[in-house]
Amino acid sequence: MNDATPVSSSKSKIDYLEVEESAQFLELQSRHRRFVFPLTAFFLVWYFGFVLMAAYAPSIMAIPVFGLINLGLVLGLAQVATTFIITMWYVSFANRRLDPLSLAMRTKLEAMEKPTAAEQSEIDRLAGLAKS
Repeated sequence: MNDATPVSSSKSKIDYLEVEESAQFLELQSRHRRFVFPLTAFFLVWYFGFVLMAAYAPSIMAIPVFGLINLGLVLGLAQVATTFIITMWYVSFANRRLDPLSLAMRTKLEAMEKPTAAEQSEIDRLAGLAKS
């Protein structure tokens, strides 16, 4: 049995606490929170408002809108539509405002983790020993 261990250790070259405090990460976090928190608050008010109306104001929810369709049904379907709209809005927002910044951060961090030529040579050598 070969006791050789790979050169790449579990120790990272990246100081993640430093990354967490970087201006780039803080901006990413701020952009995300400025979008998600207000939208979440809106949706929770909208959702629980619907539930409370259904529970405590059934006569309002029973108001006919057209034919056999009442206000409760329209608002219930609007809940489903709102979920899809919010999802599409978030995906669009993330693609435009979050992904470019996170890609830049990831590229920088991956470059920091890339092994040096000497480390890569040792990794390749050990990989060759492991195969034999």
